[in-house]
Amino acid sequence: MNGLFDEIKSAFNRQDNALIQLILINIIVFLGTAIIATTLHLLGFRSFYESYVAIQFELPSVLGSLIWRPHTLLTYAFQHAGLLHILFNMLFLYWFGAVIVDYLGSKRIVSIYILGALAGALGFLILSNTLLPHGTHLVGASGAVFAVMVAAATLAPDHTFYLLLFGPVRIKYIVPVLVILAYVGLGGSNAGGEAAHLGGALMGYIYIVQLKKGNDLGAWIFGLRDSITGLFKKKSKVNVSYSSQKKSKVYSSNASNNYNKASSPEDVPNQEEVDAILDKISETGYSSLSKEEKQKLFNASKEN
Repeated sequence: MNGLFDEIKSAFNRQDNALIQLILINIIVFLGTAIIATTLHLLGFRSFYESYVAIQFELPSVLGSLIWRPHTLLTYAFQHAGLLHILFNMLFLYWFGAVIVDYLGSKRIVSIYILGALAGALGFLILSNTLLPHGTHLVGASGAVFAVMVAAATLAPDHTFYLLLFGPVRIKYIVPVLVILAYVGLGGSNAGGEAAHLGGALMGYIYIVQLKKGNDLGAWIFGLRDSITGLFKKKSKVNVSYSSQKKSKVYSSNASNNYNKASSPEDVPNQEEVDAILDKISETGYSSLSKEEKQKLFNASKEN
């Protein structure tokens, strides 16, 4: 069991691993709520779970209820109604999310997921307060996943998936079919869910179109994340000083016996190297530096 927890911890500590982290969060929330629901059911408090626990994750269609639970605009996208529900959502998130990561990097998969979830919530609320009766709730990552799927198809339409019985198929043919099915589903029993799918799909398309124009609609998500994580990061006590000269003279008068005076220009980091190391500390902390990077930082910290 400790090995499993270590693997999960490692997955969250790794950089550029946002896609797997999103999937793990969904699985952890699903299993956690399932355990709570089963425990309360066995104790005879099933109604308590439905009335006081589940609603903390579910997005309500009634705006009056939403005012008291605004966090559900996002939390609903990490809750699922059953095993098959989460299984298919996570599979599609993994397949199409990998395309986004390959082309745009790990960070932007988070932006698309969150923006898709918010757009999906908006689609659900609009339909629920115009055409559908009140009293319904929304759960599931489908809106966010549709945003990822459409974003991938808009960004790399000729990317190919190998489908069972069909062979290689470009995603520019797969995604439109799924969007059309979601639209047709507006006339079915899961109309609210389909509205969330379409809202997420629209956001995925808009995100990529704007990104190609140089507008990153998810930039605020990066800023918010950095602000929050910055509150918990330990600030390095290493003080670095450098002069305007291209090459610095490094002395070891205050150095530990384990370090020797730099004997060649290669031992002295230049301005760009120092800046890159400082950026890495700001992003991932001092402990993430390699032995060589720590040595360079040590050398640069000496007074000229």
